[in-house]
Amino acid sequence: MKTECLQAKAKQIRKDVVEIIYHAKAGHIGSSLSNTDIMTTLYYGVLNVDPRNPVLEDRDRFILSKGHAVESYYVILADKGFFPKEELKTFSQFGSRLIGHPNNKVPGVEMNTGALGHGLSIAVGMALAAKKDRKSYRVFTLMGDGEQAEGSVWEAAMAAAHYQLDNLVAIIDRNKLQITGKTEAVMRLEPLEEKWKSFGWEVIPVDGHDIETLQQVLSATPAANNKPTLIMAYTIKGKGISFMENVPHWHHGVPTAEEYQQAMVELSGDGGHKHE
Repeated sequence: MKTECLQAKAKQIRKDVVEIIYHAKAGHIGSSLSNTDIMTTLYYGVLNVDPRNPVLEDRDRFILSKGHAVESYYVILADKGFFPKEELKTFSQFGSRLIGHPNNKVPGVEMNTGALGHGLSIAVGMALAAKKDRKSYRVFTLMGDGEQAEGSVWEAAMAAAHYQLDNLVAIIDRNKLQITGKTEAVMRLEPLEEKWKSFGWEVIPVDGHDIETLQQVLSATPAANNKPTLIMAYTIKGKGISFMENVPHWHHGVPTAEEYQQAMVELSGDGGHKHE
């Protein structure tokens, strides 16, 4: 898909994210808006997945380690045809399978996630299995930056480098905010890129909202032979909505009726691009 079409798609995904959170009166809106460009690029420009056969043996695997940011994930899976779009109206409602964290009862979701720090370990296991089975699929996982304070992340990072998993791509949504405030105030992470390099990873910093660059970088993995790849995607929490951007409250805030209307106006654009 062309860059301008991906950008238009990401804009629509953001509108749908706001829509389902507003009507459910629940959800992690800031986190989903910060990862929308990454998720859109992955699912419409990079991943080998097929909604007609979600368990295709040679499909690429994706694990949303920051499982609380599930809204963009569900919206994208529905848009691609993994399940009916109508079902999005049930998000976070009683009896719905579209619960507040990824649920593998939903077609296209590989693994239940949300207990932070576990996604990379799962992805390492999948990537190692692919190596042992001589399969060509790649494994991608998206982590939050607050999640980097979990010790299990670094155990998995060591294992990935030790087993030379160049079929593994980890992405960090580096918006520098978590539920209780700035990551550097809660638990200092920097120098984060250097830490990952010291663990034996190929590290690529990127603007997490530059879809053209994201597609180039994510499509070109492995970035180095015999080394896992870490994409440090610098993002803005609440991206696309002026009053939400870089505001910790919107980690999981729900907009009022007036805020919802303003958000939808801000997210509306010319809509003139045809999707290819």
